[in-house]
Amino acid sequence: MKKSERDILKRSKEITENYFQFLDNHIEDVVLGKTEEFMEINQIASALFISHKHLTDTVQKETGSHPCHFYDLKILDEAKKMLLETDKTISEIAKILTYDPSNFSKFFKKFIGQTPGQFRKENKK
Repeated sequence: MKKSERDILKRSKEITENYFQFLDNHIEDVVLGKTEEFMEINQIASALFISHKHLTDTVQKETGSHPCHFYDLKILDEAKKMLLETDKTISEIAKILTYDPSNFSKFFKKFIGQTPGQFRKENKK
């Protein structure tokens, strides 16, 4: 492999890692109320000083999935954490995650296969 190809692969990995780190920080800011709403992928790309297309192409090439897929999974991880570790209502959790409660339940069920209430009931100790 040529040096330039190695550099491209290294940069692709760096962009993907930066994206994941940005998501973790951004989602935490939303949960803590430091940010009022989730950013769009194009806004995240701008914050990372790359184009939307370059971010999307790079993450998809590195992982096999679109950046939105990981965004959704990280939001769901936070939702599951709140469902299991807090006594907040599902409506409160939805609002913290900037969702309308009914849309949040549909979003959650689409990915997890059960409603937030079912998930909490079956998994909370």
